[in-house]
Amino acid sequence: MSIKDVLLHIDNTKSCAARTEYAASLARDYEAHLTGVYLMSTWTIPAYVDAQIPADVLEQQAKRAESEADKAKQQFESRCEYYGVQAEWRSVDGNPVEELVRNARYSDLVVLGQTERELPEFLELAFADRVALESGRPVLVVPSIGVKGYVIERILVAWSGSRESVRAVNDALPMLKRAKIVIVLTVNLPAEERDNDIPGAAISLHLSRHGVNAQAESISNAEISIGDVLLSRSADKSADLIVMGAYGHSRFRELVLGGATRHLLNHMTVPVLFSH
Repeated sequence: MSIKDVLLHIDNTKSCAARTEYAASLARDYEAHLTGVYLMSTWTIPAYVDAQIPADVLEQQAKRAESEADKAKQQFESRCEYYGVQAEWRSVDGNPVEELVRNARYSDLVVLGQTERELPEFLELAFADRVALESGRPVLVVPSIGVKGYVIERILVAWSGSRESVRAVNDALPMLKRAKIVIVLTVNLPAEERDNDIPGAAISLHLSRHGVNAQAESISNAEISIGDVLLSRSADKSADLIVMGAYGHSRFRELVLGGATRHLLNHMTVPVLFSH
């Protein structure tokens, strides 16, 4: 797979600027087309509630929404012009999650942002899980703390030998090839699920045949959660990206690699590429 069509979720959160910077620099490096999708949330209001809202209030809300969309568009186009990438802007009405999933199906990679903690819980939309599980496309989540543009030198691959792990490695291959080093990490992998006497050795050999500088590492009997192991190891290795498989359960964020996803999405300090 080559990365030639990147989809970026645009919103009005504080972290969107850094996410846009990351996606635009990524698109430049791969000579890819970048599409920014701004979701104009459309919620169904019961008739008895709608009737009690003054028309001028509804009009003011609509104008404010249009103004915010225009501001987001200007910032997006400014960054794309700066990086010299071909870009397209889409302002989409409808259910935000469903529209993002639909648009994601026509891209090679989807760039989303980590949920910002200050948002009220009822506003938190599970973009990452729905897009990864329903679109069939890899999802790259950028931390809300931001990153210094797209830099991929050291990648940590969370390997379990599952179908999802295989898919994640394959989807990330364009990035793995460009990295200076790729650490293939297995954590508490049962003996019956190992593909070699040395866990991760077989996939590392496969990657080496694609020109990837891959090294297998294994941790057994870890006493902390897998999410903590991944975050700790990525910090130790100065990783620029974590690659991992997304498992097909109802609450994806709680069930990747035995429950690592929620912890990773809440505490991530580097971008994470999920794939299902």
